[in-house]
Amino acid sequence: MAPGNQRELTCQEKKKKKQEISKGKRKEDSLTTSQRKQRDSEIMQQKQKAANEKKSMQLREK
Repeated sequence: MAPGNQRELTCQEKKKKKQEISKGKRKEDSLTTSQRKQRDSEIMQQKQKAANEKKSMQLREK
């Protein structure tokens, strides 16, 4: 092995691991933080509304 080769190999291994870890994460969708918060807030409100409707339907059936 040539001197310094181990450092290069280690760097390549770390880079590969980092890519594998980031594969599962969602990519940046080019939204600002405030836009992302707004979008997530709307999604959560829709989910909550659906959950409340489902709960009220179950109560009506009893």
